[in-house]
Amino acid sequence: YIADAIARGACAVVWESEGFDWDARWQVPNAGVAGLKRQAGWIAHDFYGRPSEALWVCGVTGTNGKTSCTQWIAAALESLGVKSGVMGTLGSGFPGALNEALNTTPDVLELHARLAQMREAGALAVAMEASSHGLAQGRTNGVAFDCALFTNLSHDHLDYHGTMDAYGAAKALLFEAPSLEVAVLNLDDVAGVRLAERARTRGLRTIGYSLLPSNRVHGIVDAHLAARSIAVEGQVTRVSLESSWGDAEVVLPQLGRFNVSNALGVLGCLVAYGVGFGAAVERLAALPPVAGRMQALGGEAAPLVIVDYAHTPDALEKVLHALRPVAQARRGALVAVFGAGGDRDPAKRPLMGAVAARLADRIVLTSDNPRSEDPAAILKAIRAGVAGDCQLEVDRAAAIRGAVATATAQDVVLVAGKGHEAYQEMGGVRRPFSDAEVARAALTDWGSA
Repeated sequence: YIADAIARGACAVVWESEGFDWDARWQVPNAGVAGLKRQAGWIAHDFYGRPSEALWVCGVTGTNGKTSCTQWIAAALESLGVKSGVMGTLGSGFPGALNEALNTTPDVLELHARLAQMREAGALAVAMEASSHGLAQGRTNGVAFDCALFTNLSHDHLDYHGTMDAYGAAKALLFEAPSLEVAVLNLDDVAGVRLAERARTRGLRTIGYSLLPSNRVHGIVDAHLAARSIAVEGQVTRVSLESSWGDAEVVLPQLGRFNVSNALGVLGCLVAYGVGFGAAVERLAALPPVAGRMQALGGEAAPLVIVDYAHTPDALEKVLHALRPVAQARRGALVAVFGAGGDRDPAKRPLMGAVAARLADRIVLTSDNPRSEDPAAILKAIRAGVAGDCQLEVDRAAAIRGAVATATAQDVVLVAGKGHEAYQEMGGVRRPFSDAEVARAALTDWGSA
């Protein structure tokens, strides 16, 4: 790209010196730097005026829950008068005004540019998703993180990382940030306990959260948050909390124990920012829905359709667990419609099939984003994990329509895997596609049948 950059007017070039020689024909000032890719974050940090140092930056990492947590942290702070940016899978910007993102964690140069834009727009805080790919590739280098949240670690991305140990090590890089002051950790995950031990060794302030009694976490962290009881009431969840700051009751406008866990992580981050415990708990009761995350459609004298991004065995299991009591309360069946992404970790496919076979009453396997793979071959791999009967329908729109059309008014239909995505990628081409739009149309057809 150097010749092209010079042709376009670049006045100087900084280049990677390892394994590369400068061409004497390129007559511009230049500097060779060993390990340039790793240094790029700090160069960008300086170039853009060290924007993250002027912001309270909270990084969120984990297999599942990153998007919900970052969106909720930013929304909660905004509601308290703290202008807050957000960066992640849904895009970057401010709550309600996001620009589409190509990657969960942007390219390192783009990331610092966006932080500078947010600072210039008046932001005081930023909640940022830190993916394992982004951390391993140095995309977050140079960011002055103040707070880091770990949600969980489960099977995903092994096509890239190779092993769960390597995957976990990538997540742990967030907690090595030199500027970090507070670590908020899920202590129901063994990886979270290990991170807590390392964080305390570093002298970080640690806040641990759990869905189990708080006495099990004493001594592991400096402060704790725990759910004493969790009860589903319709489409909300009532939670009794105990913590280092006192006890509280809150009604979360979300379903699922996993969302209770996410909410506790958010609560820990709000307290880390300096929000009073009582005010922070009040914010939990007003957490907004997140696009494609347990997004509810229908349900009033019609099947209840839930659109969710769950695309790992663990996430699928948690969503199905959350919806089982809802289906039981409605006296209906739980139907799972899902697939698995092509050109991604193939080992998780039969695991997802086994999860659905264990927890759903009916299963419809369909395409997710096949990318360059044969869609039918992906379905066959998922089917290998299903012990009983299931339906296979390569056409995702037809699968969703069919599942809704054959459902009763009491049934719950989970459409999992793509969530907020507005496209489906097949054969290297992205075509417009929305699970929510297809489901809405199917519900309209159901009502007029």
